[in-house]
Amino acid sequence: MTADKKPLPSQLEFFDIPSPCIGVCQSGPRGYCVGCFRSRDERLYWQRVNNDTKRQIIAACVRRKQAALRKRRDAAQSEDKPAAQQTELFPSDEEVSQKG
Repeated sequence: MTADKKPLPSQLEFFDIPSPCIGVCQSGPRGYCVGCFRSRDERLYWQRVNNDTKRQIIAACVRRKQAALRKRRDAAQSEDKPAAQQTELFPSDEEVSQKG
């Protein structure tokens, strides 16, 4: 007697997945929303896609947000670093008088 048991669905499968929109609806330089990091099509078709697709979209949004945060952090760190000083091509008058 073998019974095929299906795994119980997780709680997420019982409820519709809510939109990740946070109310900051502006497109960034790469075309993704600066609030939820969805593309225009992902925002447009959110109500029409199934829950598996919504999970994939949310996972992509998380990756995009992490990449954007890394980029901002790296840019801030590079601004904090002092600019490399250019070496002098010719010695200053002080250096010449000390040697000479």
